[in-house]
Amino acid sequence: MPMTARARVEAQICHRETDFVPFAKLAFEGDVAERLDAGFGGTGWRGTVDALNHIHDITEEAPLREWREPSAGVSGLRIDLFGSAWRTDTRPPHLVRPTLGEPSLTGFRLPRAEEFFPPDWNDRASRAIDRWNGHFLVAGAGAGFFERAWVMRGFEEALADSAAEPAFYERLLDELAGLESGILRRLLELPVQGILFADDWADQRGILLGRERWRRLVLPRQAALYDTVRRSGKRVLSHCCGNVRSIVPDLVDAGLEVLQSIQPEAMDPYALKREFGGSLCLWGGLGSQRMIPFGTPGEIRGEIRRLCTEMGHGGGYILGTAKSLQPETPTENAAAVVEGFFAEAGVTLDRRPVEPGGS
Repeated sequence: MPMTARARVEAQICHRETDFVPFAKLAFEGDVAERLDAGFGGTGWRGTVDALNHIHDITEEAPLREWREPSAGVSGLRIDLFGSAWRTDTRPPHLVRPTLGEPSLTGFRLPRAEEFFPPDWNDRASRAIDRWNGHFLVAGAGAGFFERAWVMRGFEEALADSAAEPAFYERLLDELAGLESGILRRLLELPVQGILFADDWADQRGILLGRERWRRLVLPRQAALYDTVRRSGKRVLSHCCGNVRSIVPDLVDAGLEVLQSIQPEAMDPYALKREFGGSLCLWGGLGSQRMIPFGTPGEIRGEIRRLCTEMGHGGGYILGTAKSLQPETPTENAAAVVEGFFAEAGVTLDRRPVEPGGS
């Protein structure tokens, strides 16, 4: 009997090879999917993507609340639950005015955990769980406390606070980690297999706070959240962009089981596999900045095969793109990604010739 999607992911997390390397989070932005419809002769390929996307985040279909309503009254401007103002008509959304102009929480009240859950959230979550029964289901807790701190203070201001206003910064992290813990308790009531954390601690050069300050300020609070999930019997997955190579041992010791997105422009996925492949499941590795937009279709298919062969050796790997396919992705390259992922699962597609460029 063939393995289920859930069983494949579980096996990979346990560092066991499976009948094929599963992929997850293959997604498309802009008009990429519509252009592929033309090439694949319809929309049927989309259902195959859904079926073969082995990990489904149910909070994509039952999203947590992000914004205050009504909006700020200015076109494209919205206020998040923390009071920060954003331009949401840009790509990506742009922080216009952080809610904390000074390094102080005096007079400020954080939103409560229950405010993030719309009234119909339980029903929507249940429908998503039923829809993807048999897949490996996760729930996303939203932006992590490190990222939320700079959204509340401004990026440069928050980094400066970590050094110049340490008492305030630690209190802010404590408050935000406590809020994240409250949200987490609600998510852990769901019959999902894991929690997908998301916090961008790094850029492509390394850890934004520096490793030692990150270990002092972020790691203990993150480890406590991981421990809550582990004690519930669910898997711990984390998304982080950039180069986190220097803190991978700390994350493993803290209880992380799956690291996503593995940007090859920032970290060599094959080196990560050699160093940590026995203790950490790696998810991602197909580059969204170079390989997908600028490689040839043949190079893309070749890199997918190499990832599955080398990263998949001994288990502990989930195939994925570092980011969703961006609007500027050439149609032939997008088709090569889909066909390459499908080929590893033994699925072939018939398609018409498509234009080599974009839309």
